[in-house]
This record gives sequence, structure tokens and C-alpha cells, in this order.
Amino acid sequence: MIRIALVGSIGSGKSYIAKLFKFPVFNADLEVGKIYKKEKKIFLKLKKKLPNFFSKFPVKKRELINAILDNKKNLKLITNIIHPIIKKKLFSFEKKNRNKKIIILDIPLYLENKLNNKKDLIIFVQANASEIKKRLIKRENYNVNLINQFKRIQLPIEKKIKKSDFVIKNDFKMRTANKYVKNILDKILYERSNIRY
Repeated sequence: MIRIALVGSIGSGKSYIAKLFKFPVFNADLEVGKIYKKEKKIFLKLKKKLPNFFSKFPVKKRELINAILDNKKNLKLITNIIHPIIKKKLFSFEKKNRNKKIIILDIPLYLENKLNNKKDLIIFVQANASEIKKRLIKRENYNVNLINQFKRIQLPIEKKIKKSDFVIKNDFKMRTANKYVKNILDKILYERSNIRY
């Protein structure tokens, strides 16, 4: 099995690109959302650490935002509670898809939380800063301070590019994105000719 991980700035289109590969995708953001809605033990841990922000189960998005914006240390604290659960869910995802030739990892803190393996192929999704901003503004609960908090715990873009095997320059046009994805898959499969998809 080949693990392909997508990295890049917030709003660069990683999740969109991930789907174009047509292989199973582990989307960490979706998994985190499920954790907040379904796992009461996580709520209890958050309430114990940050009692002033979390009132009752399930965890509310507004409560999370308020906690993160109140103190920059709170984001790290929340991440430390969630990360071990995501790691377990990733392991289960891999086990479930062990017979697949390729899996796609869409994990925002993939490098930061050291989820990468030496054999992983890393793709950096690059997009124009003004285009990213335009798209982020359209998101529900858009908050520039919140985004800046997340950026502070991420590796610099230069380091992510350096660690990447491929770069996709995303102009948010399907034709361009599909071309990049096809070229990358062709290259991977050529180099590992024993794999078919």
C-alpha cells in the first residue's frame, strides 16, 4: 500500500484534490467533527482542562472557537487531547483499506504531529494567497484570528515544500487539478510498476 499525504496552507484545496485521486481518503477534519459529536469522553476531557468554555455534550463549534481565541495555549491543549484519537482512527482506516493499492491522507497537522512514515509520498498543494483568502472568507465561522492561531502551530510553507515529493499548483480549475493528479499517479505507478490501479 502506498500512502499519499496532502499538505499545504489552510484553504489551498487539499480536500478537493484528495477526492480526485479516486482512492480511499482519510479526512482528519471530518473525523474530528465526528469525535466532537459522538465521543463524550473527549468532551469530559475538554471540560476538565477548560471548564470555562465547555458546557454540555456534544461539543459546540462556537465553544471551541471561543476557547482557541481566548488563549493561544488552548489550541495546543485541545490538539493534544484530539491527536491520540485521530491516530487510532487513522490506524483503523489503514486496516480497513489494507488491500487497497493507494490511500490518501488529508490531515492538516500530518507533519507537525509526526504522522508521516519514511515511505509516504507527500504532495504540497500550492495556491495563490489572494484566492485562498477569497475562499476562506466564504466559509462558515470564518475568523482571521482563528486562522492565524492554526497557522502558528503549523510548519512554515518552505519546510513543507522541502519535505514534499510533488507540488500541485492549484488554480481551482478541475481540468488543471485532474492533470496534476493523473501525472503524479502515472509517475508513481511507473516507478512502482508492480502496482496497478
